[in-house]
Amino acid sequence: MKRNLYEVRARADERYVFADADTHIERCPGIHVIRIPEHYGELSPILHVVPLQLLAYHTACAWGTDVDKPWNLVKSVTVE
Repeated sequence: MKRNLYEVRARADERYVFADADTHIERCPGIHVIRIPEHYGELSPILHVVPLQLLAYHTACAWGTDVDKPWNLVKSVTVE
């Protein structure tokens, strides 16, 4: 994952990382680490996905894109 962060750094200024409480990713210039409590049993996947969905939604709204009609959806969905 750190390798991916460095690849993104080459293309962008700011990175936001949602991480478990005990992860070793440290905050540094250009990387904002948002810690999420680690163990909530069966609810952990929901706890991790909801902030990412909200980030994606608000980013799309800030860019002025229509969140109900994603661009290039046809390329990612196949019909059999």
